Amino acid sequence: MDILWITIGIILLIVGIIGCILPIIPGQAISYFSLLMLQLTKKAPFNENFLVIMALIMVGVTIMDYVVPIYGTKKFGGTKKGLWGSAIGLIFGIIILPFMGIVIGPFGILGIILGPFAGAYIGESMAGRDSKTALRAAFGSFIGFLAGTMMKLAYSIIVAYYFFSNI
Repeated sequence: MDILWITIGIILLIVGIIGCILPIIPGQAISYFSLLMLQLTKKAPFNENFLVIMALIMVGVTIMDYVVPIYGTKKFGGTKKGLWGSAIGLIFGIIILPFMGIVIGPFGILGIILGPFAGAYIGESMAGRDSKTALRAAFGSFIGFLAGTMMKLAYSIIVAYYFFSNI
């Protein structure tokens, strides 16, 4: 039975790491569940404190993933229209482009990156901002997106380390 739990845990880790890049999948949460799968083995390598701390960190990273792009956009002079444009651009890049048969880059990653950037730029332009200011806010949105993605990836890589070092 241990092999089953370990296999499920490895699958969860892989999906979790992919989910850190694809915003539609809650990567860090799925990665966390891999630790719980390992806990179901006979070895049960983690104590409750460790699992609670990792869960709290996961919740913190999830919250920060939503806050950091907003902060990045605002820090670089973005408006609410720019924030809305960034969110709409993200949805467009993830969902609409692939349905239209436009998959830019491997797994549509460029759509995920360029969608929020273009959306923020369009939103800022609609708010009456000049091109330079709109571009600056779009860049802030992009930096915030990258920072959120890096936090999620770092968490999932740490989870993978604990998972594989305790098999």
